[in-house]
Amino acid sequence: MKHLSVRIAAICLAAFTLAGCIESSAPILPTPQPEFGERVQFQLYSLRDGAVRDPQTLTLQWNGGLYVHAGGGGLRDLSALSFHPFENGDFIIQTVSVKRPQITEYALAHKLMDGVFFVVAIDEADADEATRTDYCKKASGVLCRIETRDQLLAFARATAARSHQRGAIALRVGTGRSEPDRSAPPPRRR
Repeated sequence: MKHLSVRIAAICLAAFTLAGCIESSAPILPTPQPEFGERVQFQLYSLRDGAVRDPQTLTLQWNGGLYVHAGGGGLRDLSALSFHPFENGDFIIQTVSVKRPQITEYALAHKLMDGVFFVVAIDEADADEATRTDYCKKASGVLCRIETRDQLLAFARATAARSHQRGAIALRVGTGRSEPDRSAPPPRRR
């Protein structure tokens, strides 16, 4: 499979280039919610050649409408992203980059267990030829440009149905700020 880009890989998700992936000229999934709270931290690893590599920590801050980079490496070109509940506990991730703010790209965060996700770019190559022919409009001759929620969901389902050897592992490790120590007993009241 094509590599994920640093934006998606570092959000849930570690260095790659988008080739054969889908994009739209505006976000397709409306009204994002802070699915992981106001501030969240992930430990990210790229997955390739059967091993995890390139560990990074990423902190995201909800700005009232989207998550934005609030710390950690790898998201210098990310403008914003959002997580949208999909099927079976998975999420569709919408990303907008600083370099291409007029373009929205998509990834699938497949839930492996609570707080652990396998993230891959939603890829047109995962769908059958009829779906690609009906739904893809080739932008700049390379990427698959989509326009509707139904098109996005068709490609997301195709990606979810495939086994992928490359992607990223994202572990939710905290809120991105220090939390009180809950291991100590509460103070006694007198």
